[in-house]
Amino acid sequence: MRLRLPRWAAVTAVLAVLAGAGTWTAVASDDPPPVHRADRMLDIDGTRLDTSYFTGDGDGRRPAVLLGHGFGGSKDDVRAQAEQLARDGYAVLTWSARGFGASGGEIGLNDPDHEVKDARKLIDWLAARPEVLLDKPGDPRVGVTGASYGGAISLLAAGHDPRVDAIAPQITYWNLADALFPDGVFKKLWAGIFFSAGNQPGAAGTAATGGKATSGKAGSGSKAAACGRFTPELCALYERVAVNGKPDAAARALLEARSPSAVGARIKVPALLVQGQSDSLFTLAQSDAMARTLTANGAPVAVDWTSGGHDGGDRETERVERRISGWFDRWLKKDTSADTGPAFRVSRTGGVDSTDGQATLRAATADRYPGLTAGTRSIPLTGPAQTFANPAGAAPPAVSAVPGLGGGVAGLSSLGVGLSLDFPGQHARFDAKPQTESLRITGTPTVRVKVTSTAADGSAVLFAKVYDVGPDGRRQVLPAQLVAPVRVDGAEAGKSVTLTLPAIDHEVEAGHRLRLVVAATDLGYASPTVPAGYTVAVESPLTVPTAPGLDTQAAALPWWVWGLPLLGLAVAAALLLTARRRTAAPAPDPALAAVPLQISGLSKKYKGGDRYSVKDLSFRVEQGQVLGLLGPNGAGKTTTLRMLMGLITPDEGEIRVFGQAIRPGAPVLSRVGAFVEGAGFLPHLNGRENLDLYWKATGRPAEDAHVDEALRIANLGNALDRAVRTYSQGMRQRLALAQAMLGLPDLLILDEPTNGLDPPQIREMREVMIRYAAGGRTVIVSSHLLAEVEQSCTHLVVMDRGQLVQAGPVAEITGSGDTLLVTLAAAVPDALVEKIGALPGVAAATRTDGGLLVRLDTLDPTALIGELVALDVPLTGVGPHRRLEDAFLTLIGGAA
Repeated sequence: MRLRLPRWAAVTAVLAVLAGAGTWTAVASDDPPPVHRADRMLDIDGTRLDTSYFTGDGDGRRPAVLLGHGFGGSKDDVRAQAEQLARDGYAVLTWSARGFGASGGEIGLNDPDHEVKDARKLIDWLAARPEVLLDKPGDPRVGVTGASYGGAISLLAAGHDPRVDAIAPQITYWNLADALFPDGVFKKLWAGIFFSAGNQPGAAGTAATGGKATSGKAGSGSKAAACGRFTPELCALYERVAVNGKPDAAARALLEARSPSAVGARIKVPALLVQGQSDSLFTLAQSDAMARTLTANGAPVAVDWTSGGHDGGDRETERVERRISGWFDRWLKKDTSADTGPAFRVSRTGGVDSTDGQATLRAATADRYPGLTAGTRSIPLTGPAQTFANPAGAAPPAVSAVPGLGGGVAGLSSLGVGLSLDFPGQHARFDAKPQTESLRITGTPTVRVKVTSTAADGSAVLFAKVYDVGPDGRRQVLPAQLVAPVRVDGAEAGKSVTLTLPAIDHEVEAGHRLRLVVAATDLGYASPTVPAGYTVAVESPLTVPTAPGLDTQAAALPWWVWGLPLLGLAVAAALLLTARRRTAAPAPDPALAAVPLQISGLSKKYKGGDRYSVKDLSFRVEQGQVLGLLGPNGAGKTTTLRMLMGLITPDEGEIRVFGQAIRPGAPVLSRVGAFVEGAGFLPHLNGRENLDLYWKATGRPAEDAHVDEALRIANLGNALDRAVRTYSQGMRQRLALAQAMLGLPDLLILDEPTNGLDPPQIREMREVMIRYAAGGRTVIVSSHLLAEVEQSCTHLVVMDRGQLVQAGPVAEITGSGDTLLVTLAAAVPDALVEKIGALPGVAAATRTDGGLLVRLDTLDPTALIGELVALDVPLTGVGPHRRLEDAFLTLIGGAA
C-alpha cells in the first residue's frame, strides 16, 4: 500500500531544515490494527539520517516515541518494537545514528553537538506531524527509549531537551569514562570490541553523505583508514589509551562530557531504568548511579534488573517491552490505571525447565529501590598476608567475563556452573567459614585490604572478586563472571584500600562459603606489563548487602497441578515417556564392550545441508592397534575426530566406544584422551605443575590421574621440574601427550602430534605412541607425515571427500600384490601413462618418484610386464611397492 504525503508537509518550517524524501508502506502483521511505515532520509545540518516513521490506524493525535538502537546496529534492529508501540497507540520514529546503517556522518559516541543534537531535531520533526499530540506548539508529547547506545541517547535527550516527557533506557551507561576506565583501569577488550564494531564496513560513508567523505577530517592515508567511522578525537583517544594501557585525564574528560552524568541534574522526567545482571560492560552500578541522581531530582524512577545483558543471557525482551509500553501509557498517555510495575524488580533463576532446558525466572520485587548497600552483614575472612606476582607482559591473564562471547555464559553462574580461572602464583585468596543457612547477596560487597607493591612507582593494578565455593572446597562459581578492577598508587610501604566488589544478586546455599580472590591480571583489562610483586592482607570482614525488603515470587504452578490433578499426572507421564524416548542414549551393546571404536554409517553435512563433510563412513578399531587416519585436506578427518570426541553430533549413523554410544557428555568419554595440536601451557610453571592444574580442572579425583605412569611413557625425565618456557618444541609436544594420557585412557586420539618436530623428536614421539599401545590400549593418529605413519601405525583408514577409500593393516595397504611399482629408465609421456591405465585388467596407473604405480584388477604381474614391453615402456624393474605415500596417492587418485 502506497500513500501520498500530506500536502502541508512540503511547506512546514521544520521540513525546510529536515529535507528528505519519504515513502509510506503498510507493515504486514498478524495482529490488528495494521501499522504504516514511512522511510525517508532527513538532512540534519548537512548529515543525512536514515529514518522510519511508524503509525497505526485511528484518528486523532497520539504521543510519540523516539526509539534508538544499540552500538554497531541500525534502525532495522528495533523495527519490531516500533511496530508494537505503533499498535499500542504511539507515533514512533526510529533512525540509524551517525556512522551506522545507511546514515552519514562520523561516530561521536553521543556527542552533544552531533548525535544529541540530531535527537533534538528529530523531536522538532515530530512536533510538525499532524498525528502527534502536542503539549504546546513545537512541543510534542514524547518519550525516548533504546538499549545500550540507544539507552544513553534517551538519557541525554532528556538532559538536553526539556520537551522529553518520559524515558526508558536499557542496559546503558551513566558515565562512559567509569564504564570503560573503572577505577583508572582500562577495560581493553570491551573498548576494542566497541572500536571494531564502529569500524566495520557498512553503508555509512561517502555514498551516504551525498559524495562527501566523512572521514576526511581524520587525515589522509593510513590515519584516516585507521579511524574508520569515528571522529578524529575519538580515534586519537582510543589509540593513545590502547597503546599506553592506561587512561589519561583528557580521555576521561572527553568521555564524561558525552555521558548522561554530565547533564544528570537536568533529568527530571519519569524514568524506567532497565539494567542487565549479566553485563561486564555496563554494570548494575551504572544504573544505581542513574537511580540515585534522578530520584534526588524528584523524578519518578523504577529499576528493573533483567537476567541478561551485554554478556548474553535472557534479556527478557518481551516482558521488558511490555513494561516500557505500560510506562509510557502512564506518563505519556496520562493513564493512571496503567500498570508501571514495582519500584524495583530483579529476575532470579528458579532452576531449569526440563521441557526445553531453559532457565526459569522468578521476580523479586520491592516498593522502593534499595540501592546497592541495604541490609549489610559482616562475614569474617581468614588467611595470612599473601604475596603473588604480576607476570611479565601480564600473561597469562586470569579469566572472568569474556566480552563478546555471548551465549549467556555469565548467566550460568546462577545455575552453579563456574567458568572462571585464576593462575597459581598470580592471586591471593581468603576464605570465610561455610554458611550455616542460605544467604542472598543483593548489591555490592566491600572489604578493606592492605596492598604493598614492589613496582618501581609503588603502584598496583588488582582485580577483586568474590566466589561462591561448594562444600568440597574445589568447585567455585563467580557470580555473573564479574570482577572489580582497582588501581592503587603509592603502595611501596603498604596502603589500605576499600575494595568495592561488583553488584550482584546471588544466593549462597547453606554449606557453601565465600572466597575473596585478589588477582594480578584479568583477560578483559589492561595490566602493567612490567613484572612486579604484590602483597595483600585483609583488614576487615567482607561486608555483603542483603536487601531485606525484597519479596521473591513463588514459581507459578501449571494449571493442572491445582485444577485437574489426574489429567496432570497423565500429561506428565506422557511428557516423561516422550522425552525419554527423545533424549535417552541407545542401550550399550555388550558384544562391543571390548571394542575401542566402531563407526557405522556415519554422515555429517556442512552447514546449510547441501554437501557432506563425512558420508556413510564405517570402520572398526581393535585393542592394541595404532590406527592412522589419512586423507587429503577436506577429506573429513577433523570432522570425524570431532564427532568421535563428542564435540559435534552426526546427522546419521553412530559411534560406539566400548559398546557405548557417543554423544556430547557421554560418560564413556572419560575413557578417551585427546591431543590437539597447539596445547597451551603456563610458561612460568613446570611440567608437573601444568599437568596437576589440568587434572584439577577436570574435577576428577587425584588418584585417578596416574601422572607418574603417563610421564614414564612420555619419557620427560628431569624436565618435569623445569619451567615450561625452557622446553624445546619436542618436549612441549611430549608434555601435551602426557596430558592427553592422564588417567591412562583406553582410547587415545592424536591430531598431528609431530607437527613442528625435527627428525629425532619425531622418532621419540613414534616410540611414545608405540609404548602406549603396547599395554593393550588403542591409539588413533591423524597426520600428514605418511612415512612416519607407515612406521608407527599398525592399521590405516584412508578417507577422501568424506568417504572411506580403504581400511586395513598397513602391510596390506602398502604391500599388497595388487599394486606394483614400475621403475623406468626415462620419463614417459602422459598419453602412454593413460594407455597403461586403460589396459584390460589394470585398475589405475599413477606417476610417482622414479616410475609408475600400477594397481591391478584382474591382470597378473607377468602379463603386465608383457603389456608394458609391447607398449615400448622403458622399464627397469617391476615389483610390489612398499611406500605408504605411493599407496596413498594411488588410492585417492593423486588428489592430495
